Amino acid sequence: MSLQELKEQARQLLTNERLELVRAIIESLQDAPSQQPERSRMIKQMKGLLKTDEPAPTDEQVESMLEERRVEKYLS
Repeated sequence: MSLQELKEQARQLLTNERLELVRAIIESLQDAPSQQPERSRMIKQMKGLLKTDEPAPTDEQVESMLEERRVEKYLS
């Protein structure tokens, strides 16, 4: 059954039946395992991989690195 067919059938239900359908859908969503904890864990792990003991580069250092990269890319 397509989503469109399901919507059409839902419109034919009585008001109390539609409310019951909405409750059932909400309950099914609440029972579904959340992906948020797994995603949060992965993001924290990735941030940990990026950590260093070195301070962040200054704007001047970043500009110098970019300039070096451009020289390598276009003049090599």
